[in-house]
Amino acid sequence: MTNQQPRPDDAVLGGQNQAPIDAAVLGGIEGIRQKLASDNEDAKREGILQALNYGEKGIEALFKVLEKETNLNIQWLAHQTLQKQGNPIIEVRLKKYFPWYEYESVTVNRRGEIIQRTPGRAKYYREDLGNGVYLDMTYIAGGSFLMGAPENEHGSHDNERPQHQVTLPDFWLGKYQVTQGQWEAVMGNNPARFKGANRPVEQVSWDICQEFCHKLSECTGKGYRLPSEAEWEYACRAGTKTPFSGGETITTNLANYDGNTYAEEGKGQYRKETVEVGSFPPNPWGLYDMHGNVWEWCEDAWHENYQGAPTDGSAWTNNQFHSVCSPRGGSWYYVPRHCRSANRSNNGLDLNLPYNYDNGLRLVLSASMT
Repeated sequence: MTNQQPRPDDAVLGGQNQAPIDAAVLGGIEGIRQKLASDNEDAKREGILQALNYGEKGIEALFKVLEKETNLNIQWLAHQTLQKQGNPIIEVRLKKYFPWYEYESVTVNRRGEIIQRTPGRAKYYREDLGNGVYLDMTYIAGGSFLMGAPENEHGSHDNERPQHQVTLPDFWLGKYQVTQGQWEAVMGNNPARFKGANRPVEQVSWDICQEFCHKLSECTGKGYRLPSEAEWEYACRAGTKTPFSGGETITTNLANYDGNTYAEEGKGQYRKETVEVGSFPPNPWGLYDMHGNVWEWCEDAWHENYQGAPTDGSAWTNNQFHSVCSPRGGSWYYVPRHCRSANRSNNGLDLNLPYNYDNGLRLVLSASMT
């Protein structure tokens, strides 16, 4: 019998059964395709990282992952692996899967005057909730930042200190606050007072927001949740160290709050209600309404300060205040100091009282790419 060795594109498969995931698969591209088709996430990741060893066939295998895969993290890893090739033809094809959106953020001085306009673009994906309702999630690259407020920041509190370094992995955050249309698509009801499909949902407790995340995750197969305080502040700051992501102050041309002054800007308009999401310029990372409109629930339990806080971006849930959590961002009803990037509040988990017209949420998804 002639001793035939595997060719580069052959897979060594033992009979009719699929080779074990942890077995050495010879023969290259067919072995890679096996891994990419596996139910084992680790095997898929391994296949993605090895695929480009097989040239054009490996590239096409990764594009098939983008077309067929339902796991967002696996899709994103395939996307990032292809993008790193720096090939213009690949770049054109990739636009179909995780498109960019373009925006312009603004920076103001202490008088609230716009001193800079900065164009930007961010990658996102769109979740189809049915009946023409979509959820846009923006990619946030991980990194390190100084969480909390310095002692000399006007309007700050001791519960925002000590400032501490936090390092976070990549994640996805809602481009907008969850709207009433999105809430109704998932929950089948609309609890908001200030009605409007594109206005943020309000009059929602932390507990009912957990139910919303659970139902949405069941429907989509993705792990939607509330952000940690660290994720929220990192995304809100968007690389800035000023009280607001747009500079030393805000104005009611840039956010929806009660119109009072923070620094040297004049008094603004008090709208006395929510407005549609995306009505104002976004922050430098393309996220809208991070200051004002409605408070956004976070996952963390309430802590009186940052002594002993996690430094990895995770939610801080172990505390005696287990029935109280931390919303962020301020609202239409509050003064601007409550809308600062570092500001923290505390509310009961089941807070869903009449006249509670300013508690909403923004969604997050983890993006573990290692």
